[in-house]
Amino acid sequence: MSVLERDFFTDREVLRDPLPYYRALHERGPVMREPHKGVFMLSRIDEILEVYSDHERFSAIVGPLGPLIEKPRPSEGESMREAIERCRPEIPMGDQITSLDPPKHTRHRALIGKFFTPRRLKENEEFMSALAEELIDEFADQGKMEFSAAYARPFTLLVIADLLGVPREDHDTFRSWLGGQKGTVGDPDGRHFGDRVLANLHPYFATYIEERRTQPRDDVMSKLAEVRFRDGELPEVMDLVRLATILFAAGQETTARLLCAGMRFLCEQPALVQELRSDPGLIPNFIEESLRLESPIKGSFRLAVHDTSLAGVPIPAGSIVMAVIGAANRDPGVFEDPDRFDVRRSNAQRNVAFGHGEHFCPGASLARAEARVSFERLLTRLDGLQLIDPAALSYIETFIIRGLNDLPVRFRRRS
Repeated sequence: MSVLERDFFTDREVLRDPLPYYRALHERGPVMREPHKGVFMLSRIDEILEVYSDHERFSAIVGPLGPLIEKPRPSEGESMREAIERCRPEIPMGDQITSLDPPKHTRHRALIGKFFTPRRLKENEEFMSALAEELIDEFADQGKMEFSAAYARPFTLLVIADLLGVPREDHDTFRSWLGGQKGTVGDPDGRHFGDRVLANLHPYFATYIEERRTQPRDDVMSKLAEVRFRDGELPEVMDLVRLATILFAAGQETTARLLCAGMRFLCEQPALVQELRSDPGLIPNFIEESLRLESPIKGSFRLAVHDTSLAGVPIPAGSIVMAVIGAANRDPGVFEDPDRFDVRRSNAQRNVAFGHGEHFCPGASLARAEARVSFERLLTRLDGLQLIDPAALSYIETFIIRGLNDLPVRFRRRS
């Protein structure tokens, strides 16, 4: 059986290691209809940018979950757009900003900009630096750690909590959702930590917003509770809760996966550690190259609203297309020697790990700042980075996320 005959969405071997599938997609051509779910797979950056930019031909209604969603089917005399809006309330995540199309998406997206003001981001970066030092202090003398539980997860969770104004007295509660106490590695379901965090967010944020609207305080959460759409209308409480949830999802689990990917590269390439120490200005490009080669999101989906075509391949209305981000970030037409990690790659930032266009990840600048601050502090504080058992490393088995289950690391404290 050729690799492209395997089911990208369920085959455990492909889920664990999609790289042979990506290479086969590139050899096959920019658009391929896979045989199991009928999804059109896009493996080049050009076609992905075309789809991301064209909201007339492609809807984001299936964006996060693709073939897991029952596609809208027009009734007699009904357009596909009308069917999408009729079915939206029954579609999982259909009311989340990741599934909305303009103009509604544009209206809700504008609210997010009020979360990410320059002053707020500056304050948040100051918090990042202090938090990074505090977390490293917890394990610096231990000589080994499970990096995801000891650093990546709590760091990314508490950074986004701080940005959104979660009171500091509640930070330990948020961290407890990751499993275990401070500095504890043993969470039996740690690889599914994102589900638990998100399940707890709705009631917490609903309470925060409702309380601040009736009794505003001099804090960030009160400012969020008071934000309005551009036309002056006050959003429903659940509008803000849904946005906060998405920001947590984007700003926590996927960024934690990015930090783990970067740490693995550092453990496997000692010369890279020395290069970054001697030239810290390379750290941002190191992050872009980590994003390119280990994109935390494997892909996102769109629904064809009309009969159309991509790269000469007919796409019938109602078809699902997948922007295979993991493949596109190794596009041989864009990146020379695409499977090689090159910290000095001049076009590393052309990766599409954060998407493009209206649905470009609103937390991209935050994730990059988190990674930059983290690796600056980790490289300053730790030395002798090594994987404890490279052969035992494994990846989460899902067609949506690319990330290590855990990352045991050996190190010594730098003097």
